[in-house]
Amino acid sequence: MRVTVKVPKMGLTVEEIVMTEWHKGVGDGVEAGEVIGLLEADKSSVELESPATGTIIEIIGEVGENYEVGAALAVLEV
Repeated sequence: MRVTVKVPKMGLTVEEIVMTEWHKGVGDGVEAGEVIGLLEADKSSVELESPATGTIIEIIGEVGENYEVGAALAVLEV
């Protein structure tokens, strides 16, 4: 089964984030709740956590790019 990692809702006024860093890459195993990347919104950094335990099979979110809340950033095989 595949699970999509999406930009989380980070507040009432935040509509876009910047993908600033990936801590994991394609082929890496991750645990649910593990920090897999870093996002920036309104000059504050927010950790991106894995929604499930599995393996990253695709990274969609490119570092330095803007994404709207709910946009897909990665795909896990669980």
